[in-house]
Amino acid sequence: MFEILTKNNISKVGLAGLPTDKYNVSDSCTVPHGILVRSANLNDDTFNPELMCIARAGAGVNNIPVDRCAEEGIVVFNTPGANANAVKELVLCALFLSSRKIAKAIEWTQSLKGNGADIPKMAEKGKSSFAGPELKGKKLGVVGLGAIGVMVANTALHLGMDVYGYDPYLSVDVAWKISRKIHHAQDLETIFKECDYITVHVPATDETRGMICEKTLSIMKDGVRIVNFARGELAVAEDVVAALESGKMGAYVCDFAEEALLGVDGVTVLPHLGASTPESEDNCAKMAVEEMRNYLEKGIIKNSVNFPNVTQPKTTAYRVCVLHRNVPKVVSTISGAFAEADINIEQLNNCSKKNNACTFVDVDVQPSADLLAKIRENADVYRVYVVK
Repeated sequence: MFEILTKNNISKVGLAGLPTDKYNVSDSCTVPHGILVRSANLNDDTFNPELMCIARAGAGVNNIPVDRCAEEGIVVFNTPGANANAVKELVLCALFLSSRKIAKAIEWTQSLKGNGADIPKMAEKGKSSFAGPELKGKKLGVVGLGAIGVMVANTALHLGMDVYGYDPYLSVDVAWKISRKIHHAQDLETIFKECDYITVHVPATDETRGMICEKTLSIMKDGVRIVNFARGELAVAEDVVAALESGKMGAYVCDFAEEALLGVDGVTVLPHLGASTPESEDNCAKMAVEEMRNYLEKGIIKNSVNFPNVTQPKTTAYRVCVLHRNVPKVVSTISGAFAEADINIEQLNNCSKKNNACTFVDVDVQPSADLLAKIRENADVYRVYVVK
């Protein structure tokens, strides 16, 4: 029986994928084999030795100590693309919000209450303050063509926008999905110089943090409108405010509230609503549960952020999963231990991801405790797990 700890309210649709004859799911489990989490902060948590995986029902994993988990032999999963449609729809909404001053117009219209029969005339007189441009015919730059970015880019074409896309790490899967009508920008500078609207869809890394700053804003078009539903750290708030005050920027719409942005004319801040739809929560939970089950029951890793994908089906009675550092001689040590135990290896799969690696060994003979202990003796081995 696998013990699963939930750290947030996980969708019941997703939890239904954990059969009760194999899984005990609780929000008070003290010795879990797996953790299902959404936004709860685990960075300061101490994990029990039995914990084998953490599945984040969402894309971002800044609330999980990913590197520490790797060293403790804990596979961390996320759910890329599961909430893409929800975010895409809100980004499209944000494009309209950046153009037409809709939020300000609604707020102002509400203030007319109490003026009775004069309200229609007052509304007509005041509406010019909230005028803004149409999206049709404008240039949109999409920075980051992952699951969300490609959907935004393709849909923006149908709105009549001239779309530019930039992503130096474009995957083959996305390349098949993206419209041929989208201009392929060779660098960020092209996006910044050419586009009237810019939307960012990249993770927060050392390379991308602060990508919207005084320097990059200076080369953008006057009146540029920027949408950020990826990560708050991508923009330097003080530089955004200064650009709005000078007229360099026309509007900034983001999903990340912070003190410097609140109450600033030209800024529309939402309370992290990007993936807040029941459909998105269901999709993320279902994917997270599937990833967890695949690893615990089959020794299959897909969508891990700290270990490589291992999707080869298990065709033997036992799969020995060894998580280890990506250094020389570990694989030979593992295979040598099986040879010494006189166990024939039917299949061996070794994959690496940066500093970490997996060596999965499929055999038809049950590995002995002595064999597993010998593998664990290697200082570069994080964990040994046997799937039956």
